[in-house]
Amino acid sequence: MAVNETLDSWVSNGWLQKHEGSAEETADLLAIVDRDIAECRTPGLSADWRLAIAYNGALQAARAALAAAGYRVPKSEPGHHHRVVESLRHTARLDSSKVDVLQRMKKKRNVSDYEVAGAVSEREADEMVALAGRVRDTVRAWLETEHPELLPRSSN
Repeated sequence: MAVNETLDSWVSNGWLQKHEGSAEETADLLAIVDRDIAECRTPGLSADWRLAIAYNGALQAARAALAAAGYRVPKSEPGHHHRVVESLRHTARLDSSKVDVLQRMKKKRNVSDYEVAGAVSEREADEMVALAGRVRDTVRAWLETEHPELLPRSSN
């Protein structure tokens, strides 16, 4: 099934909305991604916070890809993070095993944010930081190939 066929079926189910992405939106989201990937490496942060910040960076990269593909998840949609992460399989074509890990990390973040402090190990935080970098790189490469008009112009 083609990317748009799959994502259009999500629109039919009410999970996505059509959306016209812009270079400004892409630049703003990628700036958040870069900020979060830098911030999650700040010395002294707990593993819980490092994972949460890195997860947010990966989530914003996924949002940038989804917007570039012409869609967005309504914030009122239950489980909207789940859909944004899943969309990486169809937009930037992120390896399914990485999407699965990102979904697992989403659950870990929810536990540490809402249920119990200290739920994240240093190893898990390190894994999420590395994954956020891979998601960013995959999305940027996909944007360069599929939607170069949406990438910020370099000042070189």
